[in-house]
Amino acid sequence: MEIRIETEMQFPMATFVMGYGEMAQIQRGSMVYRTGGVQLNTRLNAKGQGIGKIAASIGRSIVSNESMFITEVVCQEQEGHICIAPSVPGTIVQLDVGAAQYRVNDSCFLAMDGTVAYTLQRQSVGRALFGGQGGFFVMTTEGQGRMLVNAFGSIKTIQLNNAQGFTIDNAHVVAWDRNLEYDISLQGGLMESIGTGEGVVNVFRGTGRVLVQSLNLQNFAGQLARFIPQK
Repeated sequence: MEIRIETEMQFPMATFVMGYGEMAQIQRGSMVYRTGGVQLNTRLNAKGQGIGKIAASIGRSIVSNESMFITEVVCQEQEGHICIAPSVPGTIVQLDVGAAQYRVNDSCFLAMDGTVAYTLQRQSVGRALFGGQGGFFVMTTEGQGRMLVNAFGSIKTIQLNNAQGFTIDNAHVVAWDRNLEYDISLQGGLMESIGTGEGVVNVFRGTGRVLVQSLNLQNFAGQLARFIPQK
């Protein structure tokens, strides 16, 4: 299977070039177009069987911003194509999952292939209360293959080398290496957070990569809200 990220356009799309019998999973509603032999199936977004799988899917939708469904793509022709795009204008980046595993913030997952999957890993109470990114759970990858993540705006990769307290605004964090230690808190406490307008931040420690997006979707929504008539 080949994944082509079309970066020559202002807002990129990604095309999966698939052989017969190959499968991938994509974010619900992300398809732009597909060839005739590519089939889309709706699957519950959880592992397991029967009632347990249904309960797990419902639980994911309650405790995070995820849908309880995910779209499975199956190729039933010699060479099939499916093109996908994120729901916000920005950038698409491929993560190679296997030797490196990642944590991914809400709304940043776009697609995955191979044996890549993700689970919801429980966070501490402090992280859950301040994070706003999955609440008591954070998306954590497992398996091997490729995952596409999307950002609002551009993506920058920051390499941390034995960092002891690297601070990033929570709304700008897209994904990070699973081996990095992290805490989520208010910037400098309540009063300083209100004064600086920085709000919730992630503090990382250790060695690994963090992907950040250039734009803040929460701030952008706040700017738009000023022009929307209220009842």
